[in-house]
Amino acid sequence: MDKTNVMRILKQHKIKYQSYYYGDTSVVSGVEVATVLNQDFRRVFKTLVTVSNSKKYYVFMIPVDKELDLKKAAKSVSCKSISMLPSKELLPLTGYVHGGCSPIGMKKRFFTVIDSSAKEFSTIIFSAGKIGYQVEVSVDDLVQLLECQFSSILEGACL
Repeated sequence: MDKTNVMRILKQHKIKYQSYYYGDTSVVSGVEVATVLNQDFRRVFKTLVTVSNSKKYYVFMIPVDKELDLKKAAKSVSCKSISMLPSKELLPLTGYVHGGCSPIGMKKRFFTVIDSSAKEFSTIIFSAGKIGYQVEVSVDDLVQLLECQFSSILEGACL
């Protein structure tokens, strides 16, 4: 299996990870990825990039079978409002394409909010920065690597 930039960054920081490959399948959605990897949906996270009303960028990580609550997301970073980054802006801003976006290794470091449900697990799985690749990393190690916080940011979740 090829090493992605995310895997190289994890190795450089001496962070243990497990890598997964699903590139030989036709799966597209995060739920399909979790299914093909035989993993609990609650432990497989998607990475979403947003822009605030003040034109600041934020990254949110949520379970693949959930939706981001934009009001809770904005509140978690003390913004009036937040919206999803248009797809065409993702690659120039982050260096990643839709479906292969990782919170690790973006062109610039953006503040990241991880849904607090991640704390229920010792490790979570997320994109390794390339479609077809995922990494499993300890939640504690991820916190050491990213400038981040935990918050309840899911639609329908209680604060």
